[in-house]
Order: sequence, then C-alpha cells, then structure tokens
Amino acid sequence: MPGIREVRRLPYTAEQMFDLVADVGRYAEFLPWVVATRIKSNSEDEMIADMLVGFKALREKFTSKVMKTRPSSIEVIYLDGPLKDLDNTWRFRDLPDGGCEVDFCVEFAFRNVVFEALAGQYFDRAFRKMVSAFEARAEQLYGSSSSSAQSVA
Repeated sequence: MPGIREVRRLPYTAEQMFDLVADVGRYAEFLPWVVATRIKSNSEDEMIADMLVGFKALREKFTSKVMKTRPSSIEVIYLDGPLKDLDNTWRFRDLPDGGCEVDFCVEFAFRNVVFEALAGQYFDRAFRKMVSAFEARAEQLYGSSSSSAQSVA
C-alpha cells in the first residue's frame, strides 16, 4: 500500500499537538477540502467519525475509527468510503530541549490500481498541504515561538 511519512519538530508540547489532532470536530475550520465532520461516538480512547471531503462539485464521505493514546499517539483506521483503504498514524514526542516531534504517516489504497497510479502523485501534494494546515492551526491556537518548525524527514 502506498504511503507518505512526514516528521516535524514543532515548538509546542506533545499534549498540545495531540489535542489539536484529536479535535476532529473542528477540522472543517482549518483543513483544506474538509467540508464537514460528524462525531458518531467519542470516548477518551476511541472515536468514530465521518468526514465529508469536497473539491468543487465532488463530495465523498469517509468513516474512520480514531484510536487515541494520550498524549503519545493517534491511529486512524478507515472503516468506509470511496477508497479501498486510508489509514494514518500520528506519534507525538516531547523533546528534551522543548517543543515536540510529530511523526505522521498515511497509507492509502484506491479500489482501482490505475486510478491509484494517477492520483497518487496528487495525494502527496494534498498530504503536504494538510500537514501545513495543522501547523498553521497550532500557531493560531498556541501562538508562535522563537524556534520555527523543522522538517526532519
């Protein structure tokens, strides 16, 4: 299954980044292409959520199970939607000198392998835009710091 991985050092705590990523209900406020979200169930360690993603006239609904281990990881397991599979993992680790490291990996598979080969190149670009949107949201919520975000991948 194709995948993309990004590791970033950010000037926020692991707890802050965990809270930002776990707040699925607010994704439509800052993530590109996310039109709406609906939380079907939510507990301290597990959530079931729908996400409506749209681009121009195209709209698709994805349902996922979100496994939360505060403050170190969030694992998103694809349950239903237009793809064959779409799973992602977030890992958060506080750094000794301040800030945290965020390790984000997404794996995806389209139902049609020809479409996967064509769309895969755009998926990488969309993934990078989404990572940037999470960083911008963190700065909006938690403020900026003298140390800037660094990509370590």
